[in-house]
This record gives sequence, structure tokens and C-alpha cells, in this order.
Amino acid sequence: MNRVTPNNAASQQTDLDSAFHYQALTPDLILTAIETLGIYPETGLLALNSYENRVYQFRCDRGQRYVVKFYRPARWSDQQIQEEHDFSAALVEQEVPIASPVIIDGRTLHQYQGFRFAIFPSMGGRAFEVDNLDQLESVGRFIGRIHQFSAQTTFVHRDTLSPQLLGHESLTWLKESGHVPASLALPYFTIVEQILEKSCAMWQPQAHRHIRLHGDLHPSNILWTPDGPGFVDLDDAKTGPAVQDLWMMLAGDKPQQILQLEVLLEAYEEFCHFDPKELQLIEPLRAMRMLHYNAWLSRRWADPAFPMNFPWFAEEKYWEQQILAFKEQLAALDEPALSLTPQY
Repeated sequence: MNRVTPNNAASQQTDLDSAFHYQALTPDLILTAIETLGIYPETGLLALNSYENRVYQFRCDRGQRYVVKFYRPARWSDQQIQEEHDFSAALVEQEVPIASPVIIDGRTLHQYQGFRFAIFPSMGGRAFEVDNLDQLESVGRFIGRIHQFSAQTTFVHRDTLSPQLLGHESLTWLKESGHVPASLALPYFTIVEQILEKSCAMWQPQAHRHIRLHGDLHPSNILWTPDGPGFVDLDDAKTGPAVQDLWMMLAGDKPQQILQLEVLLEAYEEFCHFDPKELQLIEPLRAMRMLHYNAWLSRRWADPAFPMNFPWFAEEKYWEQQILAFKEQLAALDEPALSLTPQY
């Protein structure tokens, strides 16, 4: 089976530093860091499904369940993390059910031996079902409430969603990383450049307003609790068009997506106006997310957790599949944008 070896070690240095630091994040260090805050774990640490950061659930000696999150070194500045924390706290004040870090000694962001971390109350719940229209309606209502509030001011330190951020920076990284097999580099980069050219033309930033966003609101970042939806993981909070927090809820064929969109937006607009022109951004956003995912795996490949959990990334077959997927996405960019009025 053919495997790809990076040929540009220099381009991997930033993540090599992160990987080195994560190797030092031992269970004993984690427990000691938690205990410096006056919280004493009674159970072991249950690793949660997170690769970007290191996240663990535990129960303390007073019976409360917590989640501790150790931020990936060198990814965000302290100001960016604090802005994420402040945003979630403000949403909690608006009675939005979102995970927000616990304030301990007047702070939400803590440090121990070079690691930055935060403690969150554990939010129990089951998986959100995107094909359950009642659940989708409730989620749409809360996203509308989030956006009604978030549109009142702007982020100062967080990123702005753009083709440059998700698209061109990802393309540049992949060209330098050496992860794309030489035999597939020409067809891969040719189709990706076509995708980016078309996505940029469709983006038209003057046609939509930018607001504060969750930023990565896929169904796995929503839990269904006895009281309704609960939102987690604001790690990718950023500024951008409202549709970014909506389009990942849509699944299935086009008629199914139109029905889901109708339910979602009817509930959303009880609290916040949605500009239908933003629907034309769904396929460009999907295309750039695909590219950004390729680059994310490449950027993190020096972290031992990634070869262990994504071994197929280093196989030529993966890149052949990506070329086919991008060809399909290029065709999707040429189709009429999703509309509440079906076009046949």
C-alpha cells in the first residue's frame, strides 16, 4: 500500500512544537493542574472525542461532573481564548444553553506548566437528530436567539471567516507540506484551484453582513438534553455570515434539505432576520470546509494522535477519493443555490 511522506519538514515545525508539548501532558500532570484550582477528581479521566485540543471528563469529590479542556499550544492567543469564554458567558446570561467555563479565583483561563486550560460543567445529553424536525425547530430557535444577541457587537481578537482563511491558506499549506502524492498533485491542485476561483467569485462579501458565530456548528456540537438542545465547543468561534451556523444542519437529498431549511429558518426568524441571499454561500462554504479539513490533517500530522486515528490520510487512495469529491463539489457550485422555493 503506497504511503505519502512529507518532503518539507520546515512547514511542519509549528505543529511539531505542539506535538512535543502534548507528549508532556501526562495523566498526573492533568490531575495536578485540576487540583491547583481546588477541584479534586474522584474518578479517572475519560478522554472525549477531541483531536484539536485535549478534553477529559471526570467527577470530583463533591459529586459534580466536569470537563477539562487543555488548549492546543500556539494555536490561539490568550486574548482569543478569553474572548471565546466571554462570549459563552454572555450567552448563558441570555439563557442560551451553551457550555461556558467555570470562574475560579476570578478567571476562566488557567495555566499550569505551560499548558492553558479551562474547566466546564459537564453537559449531559444524547445525540441531536438532524432528521427530527421537532428537534431541528428548537435548534433553529436557539440559533436565532444566539445571532440576535451576537449581532449587537463584534469580536476583536477572533478570526474572520473568508475564502482567504479557509481556502487560500489551506491551499498554500498543502502545496508546501508534501502530503499530496506527487503522482496526484497536478489533478488535485488543478481541481482545488478551480473550486477556489469559483467560490471566491460567489462569496461577494459586500452582499452579506458579518456577525459573531459559533463557527463550527455541526450536529456533533449539539446535545439533546431533557430541556432541549445544548450547545458545546466554541473553540472555532469567529466572525462571518449567519448561514455558517445553519448549513451544516442540512442533510439528505435536495427536497429533504429544503424541508429542513424551511423548519430551521421559520424558527430562526422568530428572533433574528435571515438574509436569503446568504443561501448562495452554502456550497462555497462546503467546498472550503472540505479543503480546510485536508489542510487541518496535514497541519496536525506531527501530533501522534493523528497518524493513529487517521491512518488513511497517508494513503494515495485517500487523495484519489478527494479529487473525485472535489469534482462533484465543483459541479454542485454550478447548480442553483438552495432555495425555499424549489426549482425543477
